Amino acid sequence: MKEYLPEGRRWRTAENRALLQTPEGVQKAFQQHIPLEARVVRCDQSHNLWVNLGGWQGVIPREEAALGVAEGFTRDIALLTRVGQPAGFYIEGLEGHGGTIQPQLSRRALQQEALDALFRTRRPGDILPVTVTHLEPFGAFVDIGCGLPSMIGLKQISVSRIPHPSARFQVGQELYAMITALSPETGRIFLSHRELLGTWEENAALFRVGETVPGVVRGVHSYGSFIELTPNLSGLTEQVQGLSEGDWVSVCIRSIDPRRMKLKLAVIRKLPEPSEPAPLRYWHREGNLPMWCYAPTDSPKPGTAVWEAPAPSIARP
Repeated sequence: MKEYLPEGRRWRTAENRALLQTPEGVQKAFQQHIPLEARVVRCDQSHNLWVNLGGWQGVIPREEAALGVAEGFTRDIALLTRVGQPAGFYIEGLEGHGGTIQPQLSRRALQQEALDALFRTRRPGDILPVTVTHLEPFGAFVDIGCGLPSMIGLKQISVSRIPHPSARFQVGQELYAMITALSPETGRIFLSHRELLGTWEENAALFRVGETVPGVVRGVHSYGSFIELTPNLSGLTEQVQGLSEGDWVSVCIRSIDPRRMKLKLAVIRKLPEPSEPAPLRYWHREGNLPMWCYAPTDSPKPGTAVWEAPAPSIARP
């Protein structure tokens, strides 16, 4: 089965590099309809994308540079931001003038094929590899394959509340996301991320009473502060003067109450902000997640963060 990975992942493969290095490799990619990726070196005044291809420069015409450009619902900014980045494409033709080969390239054709494959083979609950492309206050935009965009809303990033997607993600970061819905009518695929980061019980099992661990302040209130230990697990400490949201602290775990989903913490001291974000711990990276409930089964809060795949529709004769 052909893979339609986020742009940048095919670019690093030995097969892609080998095909780009020689005219014979480019000819093979054309004849066998093999997708390629190459770095975009410039976007000209007409918004055509130029890429380095087998010792030549190939051009992806503006209308072929992204799905929706010709129809007017993809803006040219989506093309400008590809400069310096890899882009995927098919070689649609090889034309020569005066001994010079000018490959005819189409990114749009590859994206259309990838989108058709997603709607044909995927269903809610399926887990996809994605790459963060840019961040907005309301969510993280990601590449779900071949440059196709989708978004993970702020509330779907993790159970722990965060002020901005940048508190969890960085541009270029490779993630996993779960499909929550597909809309072939609009061409949209809806995503969530929090379900892949584990339930309350799974995350709480990583910690023990009496341990001292690092955490980040996610909420400051008159009755205390919420400290995030992992993206899907926070605990409450008594009010401590001088704490602000985003501060890093060390905390001692005083108690863990699974039924009430509560961790009691005590702040030990402030910590310097880590130079690099901790890697995300995924409990699910592939396959299909038909249902998920954050709360333990005997919790008095059974409706807390629940997701269940919709029943498949039955085709009528």
